[in-house]
Amino acid sequence: MSIRKVKIANGMYWVEIPDTELRILCGSPEDSVKHLIRQGFIHEVEENGVTFESGPTAILLSDVSTQDGSFANVSEFPVLQMLYRQGMIIPGHPNNTGVHPLLIGSESQVRTQMDYIFRGNYGLISEEELFEAGVGIERARELMRLKLKFAFGEIKSPRDFLDACIVEGEKIEIRDNVYIHRIRSNVFEISHNGESVEVDLNLGPGESYEPPYHLGYHALNREYFAVIHSGDGDGWDCNRPSMASILMYQGLIYLIDAGPNIGNTLMSLGINISEVAGVFLTHAHDDHFAGITTLMRADRPLKFYSTLPVRASAMKKLSALMGVHESEFNNFMNFHTLIEGQWNDIVGLEVMPIFSPHPVENTCLIFRSIAEGGYKTYAHMADIVSLSVLKNMITDDDNAPGISQAMYDDVKASYQRTADIKKIDVGGGLIHGEATDFAQDPSEKIILAHRATPLTPSERKIGAGAPFGIMDVLIEGQQDYIYKKAARLLKMYFPDIAPYTLQSLLNGPIVKYNPESFLCKEGTVCDRAIILLSGQVERLGSDTATHAQMPSGAIIGELSAIEGTPLRETFRAISFVTTLHIPAAPFKKFAQSQSLTADIQARVPLRDFLQKTCVFNDNMTRSVLLKLIEASKTVHLNDGHNIDWEGEQCLYLIQEGQVDLVLNGQVKEELSRFNFFGETFVLFGVHPVYHAVARGDVVLLKINAAQVAKVPVARWKLLENYQRRVNKMVINSLGSYHTLEWLDEFLIGIPDMDDQHKKLFQLANGVLKCLNTNAGRPAITQAMDTLLESSKQHFALEEELLNEEIYPDLEAHSGFHTKLISEIEEIASRLNKGKTISCQEFHNFFLSWIVFHILNEDRKYAKFIEESSDFLI
Repeated sequence: MSIRKVKIANGMYWVEIPDTELRILCGSPEDSVKHLIRQGFIHEVEENGVTFESGPTAILLSDVSTQDGSFANVSEFPVLQMLYRQGMIIPGHPNNTGVHPLLIGSESQVRTQMDYIFRGNYGLISEEELFEAGVGIERARELMRLKLKFAFGEIKSPRDFLDACIVEGEKIEIRDNVYIHRIRSNVFEISHNGESVEVDLNLGPGESYEPPYHLGYHALNREYFAVIHSGDGDGWDCNRPSMASILMYQGLIYLIDAGPNIGNTLMSLGINISEVAGVFLTHAHDDHFAGITTLMRADRPLKFYSTLPVRASAMKKLSALMGVHESEFNNFMNFHTLIEGQWNDIVGLEVMPIFSPHPVENTCLIFRSIAEGGYKTYAHMADIVSLSVLKNMITDDDNAPGISQAMYDDVKASYQRTADIKKIDVGGGLIHGEATDFAQDPSEKIILAHRATPLTPSERKIGAGAPFGIMDVLIEGQQDYIYKKAARLLKMYFPDIAPYTLQSLLNGPIVKYNPESFLCKEGTVCDRAIILLSGQVERLGSDTATHAQMPSGAIIGELSAIEGTPLRETFRAISFVTTLHIPAAPFKKFAQSQSLTADIQARVPLRDFLQKTCVFNDNMTRSVLLKLIEASKTVHLNDGHNIDWEGEQCLYLIQEGQVDLVLNGQVKEELSRFNFFGETFVLFGVHPVYHAVARGDVVLLKINAAQVAKVPVARWKLLENYQRRVNKMVINSLGSYHTLEWLDEFLIGIPDMDDQHKKLFQLANGVLKCLNTNAGRPAITQAMDTLLESSKQHFALEEELLNEEIYPDLEAHSGFHTKLISEIEEIASRLNKGKTISCQEFHNFFLSWIVFHILNEDRKYAKFIEESSDFLI
């Protein structure tokens, strides 16, 4: 067989056609390059005296942006590997044959990956964007000169060095007589000369993306001020995580950067996601940033600390990856602005960001805390630049790419600040640091990091290493932070109970568990209630719906301890775990004396049900689950009942029976127990585009949408499912690729706007007709220009209407319009340059371009206008 297919890891395959130059990385989750290196698919070769790497020449993208809460398409490093380490973009290189790396996938995923790679290369791309991010006018000009120097004088579109193969409904040639066809969502057939292989990029039940390395298990003590070394490698080091650290301050956990597979890092260190107090971000390259979504999977917003420019750069990149507006991330993060060059107080911990030249916005971070004898400091210097490289950028021409002597002097001085512990990037090359720049640094301890190759003998004389999990204690803790956490949790769960009463519960023993050991097993009676204080525990039941992770602070076995009934689930440690055991007798007496027994007995069944749904099964603390239960109501429906969307805005969960989701008269999805619908009420405050119809008798649990919207992990899962659902129901299923079908479900209820939307559909059908009939370049260009101008006029009129109505989200809505126009201008530009665009590509571009906007944002403002009119009446 000529086609070779190898499974690399969950959701990732290698497909190679030996008699062609096509080698396809199928699926590109976090650290995919490290997997390829580790398994030998990327290795060193030599040709004509030139040494370079082998590797993929194309990437097949997942149809969905995320799976199991993690990014499914993170192609920045695979693309960089093709361009530079394989040499496909290097002048004079034997691999630079004029053939570009290739992105294969749906129109929407290819487009978002192009945008994401663009932001990954450059960050903020203009003086205007820098100014909007709080940078002064003169400084913005300086920084753009620096960016242009790193970019060799020109900021380029990714389409200048990447090719695209758009895969929609029909079989299409990739290259060299190799064809691809989508069988169903995320499942593809790749064929060549009569042979074919099937590639399924979907994660199976219980599967998640795997890390390329095993980190082992580590037990950490809680300290007053300490640094845990959670990564010394870089984006190419297949044996170690990328450079990162974890700060411990007064027993709390803070991350410095959130690189790929951060969830695996936390598990290895015995840290629960819900224990993370916040993340400090240096910059938004994938090896420091790709794990950020994992941290959103908690039941409270993530505290995000950075300077304004770093935040702006990161959110634009995250927005591109997810295909959502930057404002959406306000629902997942509490942003805290750090002022560059000043000490910023974070509940007693002080941090100073210092500017560090890089192609994207970047800062080094210095942390300090006061102790006997003065301050103790830790300097985290990721992605710095070699002083020799920086010196070569100096120019006296204020209009030329480069830097001034003054900027060089400032950077050099900031790099030379002393610290008790100083971790520095020594990756070398054009955008990383050199150990020799720190040969005379008087800091007490220097740690060399951010590289895949071994340190040289001369480098080892300059700095130490820090294997994964090593802790450097700067100020020892004299308090029992674990016990204090237990007291804080009990007070939060039982706020009206007197402290002396809670002391009877706190008098239980602190018990630690080893990884892979049982806390308690299904079918046994639990003779104690167990409060999870640190570490990660999985909940396992006889049905697959029960499998999930428990949050820090969860109470395990409370009903079993009170009633003496057998447990219906098994609880198993997946890291080192610390717990508080409350013996059954005092816990039962406490519940009875405080009249809590009936309340616990009533709520546990509903809590168990919620934890078996995919929306609420991970990292949901007891207090949040109780708030959701308080905001819920059970409803019974008869066969054929059509849910009325005009009532209270709710998320609906199926407790018994089946529900059909219907669009345009067709059943698009069949739902059963534990499934949900009504997600757009939570995400956008508008009713779904589909109808929900009961099939037989149905029991639903409906939860107030506003309450669900406050829970980041639930919102994240709903967003992931919504994108999948709309693509399945609308983008990939409406009509043929030769026409665009208007549905009454697209109506927003404002006649003028609805008429304009219909006109845009008509004009887009005109473009499709030209493409379908090969009408010639002038006709296609004219049709596209007409659509572009009409779109601009429509958006201008829409913004005028929203301004008159004093719409509170006008600024964000206008931002959507700006992005939409830039995307359609990019399509028009490609056509003007003679590029070929298929009917499939344009069809799905237009639907994802306009339909997502109508369904989400336009219906939102229409609802606001309707409610405002009702109020005035």
